[in-house]
Amino acid sequence: MDCSNCSIAKPIEDHGTLLFISPQIHLLDKCIEAFTAEQQEQPQPYKEGDRHILSTVYASRELLLEGLKRVNDRLTETEQLDIHIGMGSDSFIAASQPLPLSHFFARIKHHSLVSMMTDGLFSSHMQPIVDIQSRQVIGYEFLLRSAEGQARFNPYELFSVAQQTGLHSFLDRAARISAIETSARYLPQGIKRFVNFLPSSIYNPNYCLSHTFKAIEKNHLDPQDFVFEVVETERIEDIGHLKKIFAVYQEHGMKVALDDVGSGFATLEVLPELMPDFVKIDRGLVDMCDTDEHKQQTISNIVSCSHQFGATVLAEGMERKEEWDFCRSLGIDLAQGYLLGKPSAAPLNKAFVEL
Repeated sequence: MDCSNCSIAKPIEDHGTLLFISPQIHLLDKCIEAFTAEQQEQPQPYKEGDRHILSTVYASRELLLEGLKRVNDRLTETEQLDIHIGMGSDSFIAASQPLPLSHFFARIKHHSLVSMMTDGLFSSHMQPIVDIQSRQVIGYEFLLRSAEGQARFNPYELFSVAQQTGLHSFLDRAARISAIETSARYLPQGIKRFVNFLPSSIYNPNYCLSHTFKAIEKNHLDPQDFVFEVVETERIEDIGHLKKIFAVYQEHGMKVALDDVGSGFATLEVLPELMPDFVKIDRGLVDMCDTDEHKQQTISNIVSCSHQFGATVLAEGMERKEEWDFCRSLGIDLAQGYLLGKPSAAPLNKAFVEL
């Protein structure tokens, strides 16, 4: 069994057969008129169950993109929702789920980034996380970067394209596994590994996370060394679903973290309800916190609330010694930022940092 949301995408060939699929036959007429603008003889649709299917050919990926642009321009947004696209041959219908028009169009439009995702042309870099009192490196956060020798990409842009193309679950799962495998190569037991995840990519926590747990087991790693942290917190609307995800991680012996606390969704009010093991203070609050009384009060409130339910507090985005000193005086537990080390393909060659 595999999940279509996080399984690898079928590649779009340079030339081949395209299938327009819709329950409304008149929409297929509009699609084919736009797609084959210069073709005199139009192919005819046929019916399969409650949907109509129209098959046509394309000679190159460039012509495919141009044709789909014309289709998009011809259809209203509502009409576009009723169109799905298949590839290869009519047997595609039986073999796989067709893609929504918007996803297919985005995969053609962002072909290079999609190939980077599906071909795994990325790696995991590590940024140190330091105990503020002892200055000991206690762990690393794993961040997605381009693989050696590959074109650089903006991680935010990559995940944005993944969302547009319907590949965000696939990319999120691949990024988690990349982090796990990288940690197995570089880090000894006992060093924490902070790994990001997108709550919106996890539909059924017990199934969707099974690949993550199998990767940890396969690499003979200790589940207690892992901390899985929420990203895209400003877009989370279902706290109940997030609590279920947290519970599944914790049932498997792992810790969970809430990222960007103090910004967007991750407000002070949700902390007692979610009760994460780690609370990561948003970098916007940490920046110049030694000179801003409002930030100082907000940080103090986060620390107090988090410590009440036993969470470990981490200050993100630390770039100045003055910020370190203030956070240390407030009793914050951990810190992360350029002051302590930039993301790198390999961990630091020392166990303690000097400021």
